[in-house]
Amino acid sequence: MTHEEYNRITDCIIHTSVKVHQKLGPGLLEHIYRKALAYELRKVGLRAEEEVPFKCIYDGLDLGLAFKADIIVEDAIILELKSTEENHPVYYKQLTSYLKVADKRLGLLINFGYPAVTQGLKRIVNQF
Repeated sequence: MTHEEYNRITDCIIHTSVKVHQKLGPGLLEHIYRKALAYELRKVGLRAEEEVPFKCIYDGLDLGLAFKADIIVEDAIILELKSTEENHPVYYKQLTSYLKVADKRLGLLINFGYPAVTQGLKRIVNQF
């Protein structure tokens, strides 16, 4: 995937996140935002898979389930969703590790707990 494709899809994800946040507001449980966001992303023609499991392989050893991605868009971008009043530094570390384990290049932390969802948005890159 090219940088332009990543940017186009990311712009669409952000726009769609804002739409969901405007309709639902802050403060609901994360799974509500996950379902609504995945639904809206599919409506605009993007492939959005929910709760995708990833195993951790260490030195050829299968360590088992490492995490479940909230949403994977176009098999390329991991969306980690939160619904808290602020972004804790551990959220960034989690998403960075998820990108490494899943061998993905781009992740978005989207926190629906903020008054404006763009305030709780962070883009994390892995080996770009």
